[in-house]
Formats: sequence, C-alpha cells, structure tokens
Amino acid sequence: MSPQKDSTKAQAARKAALKGVNSQKTKKVRTSPTFHLPKTLRLARTPKYTRKASPRFAKLDQYTVLRQPLNTEIAMKKIEDNNTLVFLVDVRANKRHIKDAVKKLYDVDASKINTLIRPDGVKKAYIRLPADVDALDVANKIGFI
Repeated sequence: MSPQKDSTKAQAARKAALKGVNSQKTKKVRTSPTFHLPKTLRLARTPKYTRKASPRFAKLDQYTVLRQPLNTEIAMKKIEDNNTLVFLVDVRANKRHIKDAVKKLYDVDASKINTLIRPDGVKKAYIRLPADVDALDVANKIGFI
C-alpha cells in the first residue's frame, strides 16, 4: 500500500478513537409506555439422558375404572325395571372412561350413564343399556345375580 493511504487510514482511526464510535447512534423512538423484553431465540431441549427409567403405565384402564357391581335391592330393581346396571367406579373416571370400560369388558354399548359421588367418597355409576340388550342377561354374564 502507498504511504498516503496508510496515513489517511491512521487519521480516520485516530479521529474515531478520540471522538468515539458510538456518537452517531440515534435514540430509538418508543411508542409504548411499557417496556417489553425482546423475543430471543429459544432452543428446544436436548437432554443427555432420560429422567425416568421407564414410561408410566396408564392409570385408568378398564379394570381400574369399574371396581365392582352393586347388587343391593335398589340396584336389582334398577336392573329389572329400568334396564340399568349399577357399578362402583374409580373416582377419577369420567363418563367416557366408564362407557369404554363397559364396552371392553362386557361387549355392551351403554346408551346413557349417570354418576354420583356417595357421602363415603366412592363414585357410583348408573349404566343404562339400550332396549335391545337385557340388563338381567348382562348381570348373569357378569355373575353377580
């Protein structure tokens, strides 16, 4: 390079060092009175090892949903008169869980399910069966009559 070019470069560097390089920066105009932290890059987690040794099993399968059939006098009357089975079920189970469990265990579709939680904390389900299925036959198949 020529000495002329070197000296102009040096002069520019000297000027920048004395004056400062940040003097040309303009102030950002804020349009909102509240400050929002800028959105930065969020990387997905890449763990070195799994935190659990084995995956958790499904807590509510059909065997844990339906605990036991209820065969009190009132429940028997419901079976005979209303075509309804009465079961004690898991408290965490909802009506869809109960319907699926009855379908899997006894091959019967439930037309309607009513649930209540008894004062002792146990959930009771009234499982109404369609007209073409006899609740008495299903109760005999289960084996509690």
